[in-house]
Amino acid sequence: MVNNKPLIIAGPCAVEKKEQFDKIVQDIYHDTDVIRAGVWKGRTSPIDYPGIGEKGLPWLQEVQKKYKIPVAIEIGTTKHLELALQYELSIFWIGARTTVNPFSVQELAEAIKGVDLELWVKNPIVADLKLWSGAINRFKKIGLRNIKAIHRGFHTEHEIIYRNHPRWELLEKFKTYHPDIPIICDPSHIAGNYRYIYQIAQKAIDKNLNGLMIEVHNNPEKALSDKKQQLNPKNFNKLLKKLKYPT
Repeated sequence: MVNNKPLIIAGPCAVEKKEQFDKIVQDIYHDTDVIRAGVWKGRTSPIDYPGIGEKGLPWLQEVQKKYKIPVAIEIGTTKHLELALQYELSIFWIGARTTVNPFSVQELAEAIKGVDLELWVKNPIVADLKLWSGAINRFKKIGLRNIKAIHRGFHTEHEIIYRNHPRWELLEKFKTYHPDIPIICDPSHIAGNYRYIYQIAQKAIDKNLNGLMIEVHNNPEKALSDKKQQLNPKNFNKLLKKLKYPT
């Protein structure tokens, strides 16, 4: 929370070009606490855009200095972590696919040990709270104190209007495992469609979650990944103004 309002994290699903990324940040940083930026993308298909990779890290470093705002990225391997630390990045998240793999989580935990950084752990693809909790506990065990959880919804075979099932009721149980861990809601990944982002974001606020992570792209229709669930900067600003906070 920032001034009793949820932490606002926003930015493109995937970084594509240097000037484009800078323009997105320029348009949203005044209303944002942390910029999210996908550099490495764990894609389902090898033909999908995998992210700009190491080439984009200097762009993130420049944005941090230029706009005086932290940038968070996803890491999936210890090599990702090693490279990102060289460019003064200090906020990372692990994705839903990584959370389900105890071997990957343990390798990352061992690489992070002794490093001063902030880590966000997304819920696993499947609705298994033990996997989510276990991943967090691996990072707690090596002494990492600055940990947050990201609620991005769960895969379901049932037909619903969203991309992922929010399973709000599981968050209450998660809080019994980790009452000390702030929870960030990712309405973009739950929705899968920009039309539903507001209603999910408002629900997260009503449930007193600690942050919102929203994908923003300057031209969502031409985005190289997740084009349907990204807002343009203008609509992102409208969404923030529309949200109602408890008094």
